[in-house]
Amino acid sequence: MPSAHAAHTHVPPQVPGRIAAWLSARDRALFHGVATHHWPGADRVLPRLSHGANHGLLWFGTAAAIAALGGSTRARRAAVRGVASLALASVTVNTIGKRSVRRTRPGLDPVPLIRQLKRQPITTSFPSGHSASAAAFATGVALESRGWGAVVAPVAASVAFSRIYTGAHYPSDVLVGAALGIGAAFAVRGIVPTRDQIPVPGRPYTEAPALPGGKDLIVVVNKRSGSAAARAALVRDALPLAHVVECEPDELSAELDKAAQQGRALGICGGDGTVNQAAVVAVRHGVPLAVFPGGTLNHFAYDLGIEEVHDTCRALASGDAVKVDLGRFTPGPGPGGEPGHFLNTFSLGVYPELVRVRERWAPRIGGWPAGVLAAAEVLRGERPLEANIGEHKGRRRALWMLFAGNGMYQRFGAAPGRRLDLADGLLDVRVVHGGRLPGLRLLAAALAGPLSRSPVHAAQRLRRVWISDLAPGTLLAYDGEVAQAPRELVIDKLGEALTVYRPLAQ
Repeated sequence: MPSAHAAHTHVPPQVPGRIAAWLSARDRALFHGVATHHWPGADRVLPRLSHGANHGLLWFGTAAAIAALGGSTRARRAAVRGVASLALASVTVNTIGKRSVRRTRPGLDPVPLIRQLKRQPITTSFPSGHSASAAAFATGVALESRGWGAVVAPVAASVAFSRIYTGAHYPSDVLVGAALGIGAAFAVRGIVPTRDQIPVPGRPYTEAPALPGGKDLIVVVNKRSGSAAARAALVRDALPLAHVVECEPDELSAELDKAAQQGRALGICGGDGTVNQAAVVAVRHGVPLAVFPGGTLNHFAYDLGIEEVHDTCRALASGDAVKVDLGRFTPGPGPGGEPGHFLNTFSLGVYPELVRVRERWAPRIGGWPAGVLAAAEVLRGERPLEANIGEHKGRRRALWMLFAGNGMYQRFGAAPGRRLDLADGLLDVRVVHGGRLPGLRLLAAALAGPLSRSPVHAAQRLRRVWISDLAPGTLLAYDGEVAQAPRELVIDKLGEALTVYRPLAQ
């Protein structure tokens, strides 16, 4: 005899069928209601909008417009994230969704001829690929920038609705497609976190002179750095009381010294190499540094949580700042062997040569293509570097690259590493051992986290690295700059040596 529990939980087999039939009937009724309802002004707009979204063309154009008109790093990230989310949604719907449920398209009898698409789709109806792409793009953009997300969302909703309006899909096709698109955007965020998911470094907090409007601030701009010239105009508008000096690279050192002596704080606008020079001057003169990102990569500024001019302006107005370690290698590349310094990274091996080749090609073909070309050329022709390496006296080894980061780099999903603490007193040291297939070895090291170890690479947390017996002509790189390496050098840090303006997290 069945138990009482079994009697209560048993579901007659015809119930799911009845539910499915009821849902299908409601779906068709809603489709018929949309098809027969008069929507003022929609006949001219929605069919064209639906056609424009074919193959994602509408969204690619929107992404380009966001990147161009937004004029900010956040806008460019939003555009890229939207396209990446769209790509994942499209692949998911077309390879899995449409092959799993082979639903025929709605009949067009109730749809007025003026609304119908000139070319009817030939794929199965469930789910709606247009709706998935629209929802994925809009969600991806919104996850990175709420402002641009609010602009894109009504267009995405209109595209989704147009698929019902033109008779291409049932409402359930559109709803499921949109759900898949939203899921794709969140899946992309799981792989590559949005900026607001990455904590900004908050230790150790310190105070600096509050300079509202840029009063008593002198900002030096390297005119040859990335977007620095354009950012200089934004700095002048945002900080009307600041004195902004634009100069050529060969004038930078003298202008930085003059500015540090005359102002209460030193401002710098340029790439990582330019910021490096300014940081050394700021430490030497004991003044705080205000960083305005104006380079191509802006690693240091982004690790501080500074992306735009207004971020630094907020910190200047309130006097909020953090202490930052300054990496050091002795002897340095300058006359007399004075120590060299780095805010981000120091490296030996293939990377310095890669930077040198990239800088040679970048003016002709652009930064990213030059980087790819340089990597292919360097990895094909280089031999492993040999040196003695250790925390004190090391043993001789062959290596493709030695990397020393100013602070420990953390990974977020598959996103590039970021530093959560810029004053931890530690060097993130990673060595890629010599051997065959250098490209694969470097890739494995890049994908591995800190404190990892394998036959291919090793990563350790150290306070000091001693390197000796380097061959003449060996190159080193620090914050994107390249120089001749001495035969022997020591890498360490100046703890909390630099004060940098950084806005408190909002």
